[in-house]
Amino acid sequence: MAARRPARLTRRQGLRLGLALPLVAARPAAPVVEVADGVFVLPGVDEEASAENLDAIANTGFILGAEAVAVVDPGGSLAHGQRLRAAVAAVTRRPIRHLILTHAHPDHVMGAAAFAECGAEVIGHARLPLALAQRGPYDLRMLERAMGAAAVGSGALAPTRLVQDRLSLDLGGREVLLQAHPPAHTDQDLTVLDAATRSLWTGDLLFIDRIPALEGSLLGWLAVLERLRAMPAARAVPGHGPPAAVWLEAAEALTRYLVALRDGTRAALRAGIGIAEAPGRVAVAESRAWRLAEAYHGRNVTAAYRELEWE
Repeated sequence: MAARRPARLTRRQGLRLGLALPLVAARPAAPVVEVADGVFVLPGVDEEASAENLDAIANTGFILGAEAVAVVDPGGSLAHGQRLRAAVAAVTRRPIRHLILTHAHPDHVMGAAAFAECGAEVIGHARLPLALAQRGPYDLRMLERAMGAAAVGSGALAPTRLVQDRLSLDLGGREVLLQAHPPAHTDQDLTVLDAATRSLWTGDLLFIDRIPALEGSLLGWLAVLERLRAMPAARAVPGHGPPAAVWLEAAEALTRYLVALRDGTRAALRAGIGIAEAPGRVAVAESRAWRLAEAYHGRNVTAAYRELEWE
């Protein structure tokens, strides 16, 4: 499918589109990457949210059909969402008809406000509305604490269409397949498969380089990864990591870490090691291979301990 290559919009062009630039000393936007024909990724950075990075820490992007565009995760702030919307506008004038939220974490949904006026349906897992209602106010406060004035205007949009199991979208000669999953990274994980290029958007079911964050179910996450291996995907777009990676190979390091977390936690429970001591004893060597391990590994062990102590 032919598409114009992305170009940087001027401030005047951005203002005409309603994409006001943030009034903060943010870093220049990363260039959008076309990882497969019509599949575009705006890469995130392996950092925590800040005014400088605009909470653009997750991979976001869009799929271009002959008649419409589907955006996959609108980003972590209004400014991040504006950057993504500008990237779409630089590639095509086709309408954004679908805004897909892979789960409720703020780095994936708080940029949705930038798309509020484009008329797109907002699609998410059947459990997503409850998750957004429960965590939305807290996440916004944390974003404001991390970003200050750069967080102004950020916010998620309520889903207008829910996925109980599977959903097929037609972008005009291009089928996009959405799959809802049982608890894994969260309890509202949704994957997106572009059938034309066999590109699998995993959301945060796949982390590369940056340490994963466990919120849903450790055993469930391993089971979902096993099922995803059967999907006819050639490449994966991870929630965090490079814009794309060869599927199956891309999940190997994550699987190793989760297995080490599972086996190490079970061993700690058998040895009578308490939950307070477990983070310093479980899967420590495996965690060192990941960026930001110091911020998340202990939380992962605690979550695994609480789940597995009831086996």
